[in-house]
Amino acid sequence: MVLLARDIMDPKVLTVDGTMSVRECAEYLSGQHKGYAIVHGPHAEVIGIVTEWDFLSKVMAVGGDPTTVRVSDIATPILRSCTPETPTEDLVETMATEGIRRMVVRSGPQVVGIITSRDVLVMFRQYVDKLSSQIAGYHSDPTPLG
Repeated sequence: MVLLARDIMDPKVLTVDGTMSVRECAEYLSGQHKGYAIVHGPHAEVIGIVTEWDFLSKVMAVGGDPTTVRVSDIATPILRSCTPETPTEDLVETMATEGIRRMVVRSGPQVVGIITSRDVLVMFRQYVDKLSSQIAGYHSDPTPLG
């Protein structure tokens, strides 16, 4: 059985309006216990993703004012995404080699989910637990020879 992106993605994707201030966005994300949001433009088009790293590196570290900087000004364009049918093996390889912590899942232009590095770790843990259980099922007590 091959796991696909749709099997591990979170279909509840946070979105924010690009005109929102960084401060408003940070407060919203904090309340949702998330470290990212998909940013949309004036016509509901996806213009990028904003993460806690964007807040830190593009606003706070350079002395920016989070009340006046707009989320659209610091959003990172989504350069890599996958489809719901992408095998997890392929998306994990892409995430690992390209240093992507959040993989956006798209069906055409529409964002339908997101996979975080935490989701990958949970998937891996479940796989290891299942494999360990199967191996334990093969264990038998040795019988003395003779």
